[in-house]
Amino acid sequence: MTDSIFKNPGQTAFAGHRLSAVDYQQNFADIQTPLDIHSAVVEADRCYYCYDAPCQTACPTSIDVPGFIRMIGQKNDLGAASKILTENIMGGTCARACPVETLCEHACVRQGEEGGPVQIGLLQRFATDQVNLSEAKFFTRDTPTGYRVAIIGAGPAGLSCAHRLAVLGHEVFIYEAQQKSGGLNEYGLAAYKMADDYAQREVEAILSIGGINIKNGVKVGEDISFAELQTNYDAVFMGVGLGSSNALRLDGEQAEGIISAVDYIHHLRQAEDLGELPVGQDVVVIGGGMTAIDIAIQIKRLGAANVTMAYRRGKENMSASLEEQEFALNEGVRIVHWAQPVGLQTNKGFITGVEFKATNTPDSDSYTMAADMVFKAIGQSLTPIVTGDIEFAQSHGKIAVDAERRTSHMGIWAGGDCVAGGDDLAVTAVQDGKLAALSIHNTLTQQQI
Repeated sequence: MTDSIFKNPGQTAFAGHRLSAVDYQQNFADIQTPLDIHSAVVEADRCYYCYDAPCQTACPTSIDVPGFIRMIGQKNDLGAASKILTENIMGGTCARACPVETLCEHACVRQGEEGGPVQIGLLQRFATDQVNLSEAKFFTRDTPTGYRVAIIGAGPAGLSCAHRLAVLGHEVFIYEAQQKSGGLNEYGLAAYKMADDYAQREVEAILSIGGINIKNGVKVGEDISFAELQTNYDAVFMGVGLGSSNALRLDGEQAEGIISAVDYIHHLRQAEDLGELPVGQDVVVIGGGMTAIDIAIQIKRLGAANVTMAYRRGKENMSASLEEQEFALNEGVRIVHWAQPVGLQTNKGFITGVEFKATNTPDSDSYTMAADMVFKAIGQSLTPIVTGDIEFAQSHGKIAVDAERRTSHMGIWAGGDCVAGGDDLAVTAVQDGKLAALSIHNTLTQQQI
């Protein structure tokens, strides 16, 4: 986040507590109401257990959805959780944060029927919540292979890759620049989706398999060279995510109060006292994706009086689902479509307004929204890591990989948000890590896929 936002909060209009501690606790409590045993069994009974189930096809990690739902109906908690985690080791997080309304539940054959689609996301959460992930022995390590694999990044892709490699008998070493592991799950998802320190509890469960060593606070290219990884390990996997927020490219963008939404959420997730976070009164969020929705709702729940999301195209073009858009509206967020930012208004170095022009009306006049805080949520770009003389083939500004997540350089794989062709979802990153691990294993052991 822009350092000046936090250096001298007393010099801005954002200082001090705005809400009570009880308000903050309520506003950032778990947004989901988990199913109890009775409601889970009743909901499971709604499933038709389809052959060639479309919900399973729609899941990026190919979870046997009808299979685990049937086991919930039979009150076989361990069996249900096992079916989920076998394909998606971060099934608990995905049950909380995955856009099921556009994936598995959207594909459910009960879509459009009375009662709507089967609540697959809540059923998946029920199954994974019923077991102690660190104690339940769903996985055992295979005979040690003697191979060592380096992974850059302890986010969903890196952790998924590490876990599958550990199960297959390899020794894994993860290099993570942040002080905590979890990546997007720890630092990027809305706090009300990942309550009760769930991201760290999931990391502990993944590490319980053994054979995974995480070096936190170590940045590849600075604290250790990429060449050292290539020399000391038999394979390298890059799960570096995306680190650089896209710029508005407008004069005055360095003004106080203009902030990267991703950076602010990072600070919010790690804040010990939410009352110390800067919060404007008139907040404008520029963007139409999930990050824009997440920051708009959270800044509203932190006490902002007026929050407006501005998106340059129409409602149907927003990458945030219609359900998420509706959620934001219900939270009191205003959404303005066909609004392209064309200028920033400042006073003595502080943001005071954003000038927009309508994109659906030719030769339209510009208009201004008052703003003492502006969030940039218009996507992120790949932050290059220092790889020495190696340059990776890229596509659309991201690392190009094949179906097995191999990069253009032998012995190096990549997955997650940093690779081309993805949809920037945790569930897709988990699948990338899993596929890369299988490819690494087969390459190292000279097996055929």
